[in-house]
Amino acid sequence: MHSSPVLIGRADLLDLAGRRLAEAAGGAGALLFLAGEAGIGKTRLLGEISRRATGFLVVAAGAAPGDAGSAAGLLTDLGARLSRIAATAEAGARMTERLREEPAGDPDRHRRLLVTDLVELLDQLAERPVLITLEDLHWADDLTLEVLARLAPRARSRPLLVVGTYRSDELYPRVPMRIWRTRLLTQRHAEEVRLPRLGRADTAALAAAIAGSTLPNPAVTAVFDRSDGIPLHVEEFLAAADRVPDTLADAVLFRAEQLSPDARALAGAASVLGRSFDLDLLAAITGGPPEVLDGALRELGERFFVQARADGTAFDFRHALIRDALYADLTPLRRRELHGRAAEAAAAAGFAAAFLSDQYERAQRPEEAFRYAVSAAAEAAALSAHQEAAELYRRALRTLAAGASRAALLTAFAGELAAIDDNDGADRAYAEAYRLRLHAGEPLAAAALLPGWVAVRHLLGDGLDRRTEMLRAGLPLAAGDGEVLGQLHAALAAAYMLDRRLPEALDHGRLAHGCDVDATVGSVLLFLGRLDEGYALLESVIERAAAADREREAARAYRMLGSSASVLVDYDRAERWLAEGIAYADRVERFNDRHYMAAHLAHVRWATGDFDGAAARARAALADGRGGITTRITALHVLGYAALGRSDLAAARAALTEAAELGGAMRELQRVSPAWWGLAELALLEEDADAAIAWCEEGYAASAAVRDASYLFPYAVSGTRAYLAGKGPTQARDWLGRVAGLLVERQIPGTLGALDHAWGLIHLAEGQTGKARASLSAAAAFWAGRRRFWEGTAVLLDQARCAHRSRRPGDAAALVAAARAAWDPLPAVWLAGTPAGGSAAPPLLTARELEIARLVASGRTDREIAGELVISPRTVAAHVEHIRTKLGVTRRTQIASWLATVEPSS
Repeated sequence: MHSSPVLIGRADLLDLAGRRLAEAAGGAGALLFLAGEAGIGKTRLLGEISRRATGFLVVAAGAAPGDAGSAAGLLTDLGARLSRIAATAEAGARMTERLREEPAGDPDRHRRLLVTDLVELLDQLAERPVLITLEDLHWADDLTLEVLARLAPRARSRPLLVVGTYRSDELYPRVPMRIWRTRLLTQRHAEEVRLPRLGRADTAALAAAIAGSTLPNPAVTAVFDRSDGIPLHVEEFLAAADRVPDTLADAVLFRAEQLSPDARALAGAASVLGRSFDLDLLAAITGGPPEVLDGALRELGERFFVQARADGTAFDFRHALIRDALYADLTPLRRRELHGRAAEAAAAAGFAAAFLSDQYERAQRPEEAFRYAVSAAAEAAALSAHQEAAELYRRALRTLAAGASRAALLTAFAGELAAIDDNDGADRAYAEAYRLRLHAGEPLAAAALLPGWVAVRHLLGDGLDRRTEMLRAGLPLAAGDGEVLGQLHAALAAAYMLDRRLPEALDHGRLAHGCDVDATVGSVLLFLGRLDEGYALLESVIERAAAADREREAARAYRMLGSSASVLVDYDRAERWLAEGIAYADRVERFNDRHYMAAHLAHVRWATGDFDGAAARARAALADGRGGITTRITALHVLGYAALGRSDLAAARAALTEAAELGGAMRELQRVSPAWWGLAELALLEEDADAAIAWCEEGYAASAAVRDASYLFPYAVSGTRAYLAGKGPTQARDWLGRVAGLLVERQIPGTLGALDHAWGLIHLAEGQTGKARASLSAAAAFWAGRRRFWEGTAVLLDQARCAHRSRRPGDAAALVAAARAAWDPLPAVWLAGTPAGGSAAPPLLTARELEIARLVASGRTDREIAGELVISPRTVAAHVEHIRTKLGVTRRTQIASWLATVEPSS
């Protein structure tokens, strides 16, 4: 078992304990009870309070099982611990001796003397405040509790805090602590706080802390459901995987052995009905008289095994593990018998088909189990309970009745698995159903499977060629059937759209019909630059599909609208539709769509400057999106970008390289181009201009092949920076001319501001500060209006360089301050050439080149420069030629003129 390295969900209780410690340090002590069920974290909280008791003498003692039947067990432990402290050794020994004495005729006087002994002990420690921690008071005896009760009011005027813990589920009527607790609280001599169970969010945080990484949502749900938010159970269940942990099971069974035979038998019978059970159904399967049933239930309630619902007709086991342990302890034949009785009684009473199918399967009666499972699966799917529907179809396949169509069941099962993002399972089910249909001579039914199967294969990484090959193979199988042919063409349109082969997508879209192809066409229109038409069509698809309960089509339209808007730098629209889409996908359990949209929402968070929030959302999407490679790739893009923003270049390289490899295998522009751009930015941050140029050229070639602008636009600025740093303004102009051709051709509004920014950089490098100022101002307004944080922050620094060279130091400093206010610390390389960057030189020249440029400007020859720098004249000549290339000049005097513009004081 692994414990959590941090305390989760107890901040309010630690704050309260902190206040009580402060009050005790000031001489106003108290008695504080920490109450809660077993495993809730009382000991862990007590340990944290002790660690925070700075300046306190901490004395710890505790009761043990059996102490309630003996005299002063806990007090003896406390006295022994105090006697080990030098200042209290003598008084501690005297108290221990008195504890061994028999109360001769006057028990009350004996107890008063014990209180006196204890107070005297504490008074001898008056130079330091004291924290006494007492664990497991539910096992304490009457004498200990009475001494504590008499000590409590005296603590109010002493630097003393007593913190005791007890199990709220162990306070049976015969336990002394039950009476003393009530008395102390009623008389206001003590304060009690109860440790609640953790909610789902805190359970997820605890599980992540134990596991060392974010757990997928299904895993969190499973842990939460099984642990009931009890921290110890979370730890145990994570260590034990799918079984009931032995330690917890043994504890439950030990407690069960203390029950009466009737209560023990009833608990076992109730366990076959699940975590919750109906009273009438339990009575039907046990057959006992009402008074026996009532007495056994009362005992189970008092011993904290079960609790009644408000109406008294149903009960719940207090913990899932109680039910699981009792169920596992039943013998196989007894378990089967009880399930059979439960199934028959539940069928007669009209219970739900899902419950009946489970009971019949556990009773090993497959025929009835199959019939109810199929019926329940269809009902669950109709109610958008796709997780439940998948499990029910799995049960139907296990209990398949003679004459039933396995291929039909597999097809339905595959659809439910795809909805919940189990794409490996869906792929296997589709493959077997396809094989069975062809073997049975049913080509049309086989062809009808292909659109769904190909969608799953896409999420598993199949490239365009493989997917279109599968779909085209279905066309002859569906010959003559317009509906299936239309579905195949709609799937082909979607495949080409995903690869940004937009003309082919439109061609196949014309041969299809329905909402699904309309969503594809809407996305095509967006990337063709026809935004109004595209958005209107996608919104129409969402409205029509949702109204008709066509969940898959509605969820797909949501994801296409939201993700497209996030790519097209329309972040307000993206946030709206992604948030609505995620909520819709959650409601209808379309988990693959949900995870993909969550990854794109993470991208929007990054793009608008929330690096930490983006990374957290991306990690969650990565954990949840277990079967979708497209979700994984998008999440990796975001993690890489966020790492760049935090200057964690190693993490950025790892995430972006993995994304590039996955996307490259799919050979889809939208999967690979964002990773290449991130790697180009990484190279720029590392001042590796050649690598940055190479990545930018990769991105340009991929976009140019399909006439894309949406994934190309970030390269406009990055490529311009790379060429200016590595080649010079002439090559940068050539680069920007090529990129601008595509951006202008598509006219997508969210991309065009990149051109102003890039031209501003070129003008600045050429010393044309007036033109640079105008272009950079336009770019700054554009990025701010679009909420694009990365380039928006960078352009402020570019403007600062321009202002500095234009001899406007006040403006330059203000722009740098604005950039720092938005993002601090900024990447060091971004600050080069600004007033705050330590150099007036732009990032155009390296440090060595700048040094040589200054010597050239001073009139020295190559040989003189070589002598001063202790390098060869040939090396100097090479540097000078490189400087000329970067600056786009031909004469040495032009180098001097350029330097005068960037270093006016030189």
